Amino acid sequence: MNKLRVAQGITLRPIEKNEFASFVTYFIEDYTAEIVTNYRLSEPDARAQAIRDVEQSFPDAERTPDQIVLCIMFQQDDTEHHVGYIWYKADTVLKSVYINDFYLFEASRNKGFGSAAMKALENKLSQEGFTQMKLRVAQGNEHARHLYSANGFSVTGINMNKLL
Repeated sequence: MNKLRVAQGITLRPIEKNEFASFVTYFIEDYTAEIVTNYRLSEPDARAQAIRDVEQSFPDAERTPDQIVLCIMFQQDDTEHHVGYIWYKADTVLKSVYINDFYLFEASRNKGFGSAAMKALENKLSQEGFTQMKLRVAQGNEHARHLYSANGFSVTGINMNKLL
């Protein structure tokens, strides 16, 4: 599968009600692992924080205003494949979005889907009048850093923490 074909076959669509629980399940597991690794909390404390953050971010599930979860879709022949998620928060006043999560399923990685999805998101947001995308990359996530750098993102700071 060449990257030109991949880029042409990527679309983004809003997550549907029947898909939201799967997104939350994936996100809590993934975010728990990130909190354990990067913030050195115990697994139970990290899981509690991840659950709390999701509940606070999505009080109205997939219908929560300004919290946008998109499914990354790949069209191949007559079949549409769900290959990942993008979750962002829109700030219409500052005309910016903050990408909270960008995830490709394991089987969909290293095939050009990441860059194609970022370009699709950039086009979508530009058409909607947004002028800036922001995000945070976890320490040690070299694949994500490479993807974002290759798509024009630049480092604006470094997050740090200390356990007391």
